[in-house]
Amino acid sequence: MGEIWRWARDHPDDIWAATVQHAEIVLLASALSVAVWVPVGVLLRGRRIPFATAMGAAGVMYTVPSLALFAMLVPVLGIGREPVILGLVLYSPLLLVRNTVVGLQGVPRHVVEAARGMGLTPRQVLLRVELPLALPSIMAAVRVVVVTTVGIATIGVLVGAEGIGTLIYTDGLNRLFLPPVAVGAALATAMALLLDALLLGAERILAPWAQAAAA
Repeated sequence: MGEIWRWARDHPDDIWAATVQHAEIVLLASALSVAVWVPVGVLLRGRRIPFATAMGAAGVMYTVPSLALFAMLVPVLGIGREPVILGLVLYSPLLLVRNTVVGLQGVPRHVVEAARGMGLTPRQVLLRVELPLALPSIMAAVRVVVVTTVGIATIGVLVGAEGIGTLIYTDGLNRLFLPPVAVGAALATAMALLLDALLLGAERILAPWAQAAAA
């Protein structure tokens, strides 16, 4: 244990750089995933065959090993974090699209009809009524995607994406040296827990009625 603390004390710049690089990959991939797949879920609601087809394709994509997927994207995007970010985005629809559709389908019909009766347009009903009420379901998927992304992104170092994986694989496992492996694992765990807590807090702020109903 003392060796781990000594290594961490002697390499603060390396640890900080790896943490920042990893956070950038995770945040970019997560933001792109939400920006792409939640709207796709909105478009697929009520369309049974397209939704089933999309979920089948997403399920197949989810079974592809992450390193294999990153490697397949390297000839197109080159070495670096780009194939990792795109690969992480391609892993996300199974959760994000499904939970978006499930959340929207779970909105009570009488609430939607009441909103329409008040003169709201379909777009206003979606933005002001349906999406807010579906938010807990969507956020549940976002939290899983973000936490999973933190872990999978560590493998990205094998295709040139710097981050916490640099500590674990390049500085640690490749040299059979324990301290950077332990530090990297601790950082990845802490980042996942922190981001999950932040998202949970955001959900409680944006959808306080869900917490009240649960209570």
